[in-house]
Amino acid sequence: MVAYLFLIIAILSEGFGSSMLKLSQGFKKIWPTISVIVGYGIAFYSLSVALKSIELGTAYAIWAGVGTALTTMIGVLFYKEAFGLKRAIGILLIISGVVLMKLAGSAH
Repeated sequence: MVAYLFLIIAILSEGFGSSMLKLSQGFKKIWPTISVIVGYGIAFYSLSVALKSIELGTAYAIWAGVGTALTTMIGVLFYKEAFGLKRAIGILLIISGVVLMKLAGSAH
């Protein structure tokens, strides 16, 4: 259970770091750039801790899939990026894939 807490921290930190990439303007703005480094540092550390107990394929699928959905939501909410039917279907497919990976990982 602790491993999944670290995975959640990794996902949130990666979402934060990714959203700061846009504000860093190509690493020209100091505070957003520092935020990117800190966000990704925490994300990779937390993911490495989670991987002690969660299978690599399962953890990475959850991290990448939920991270993609989170980053898309941040883009829509904070950067006013477009969100249409195709994006919604894409996110649903990603989440479906994550669920299938999790179920496949718990099958044995």
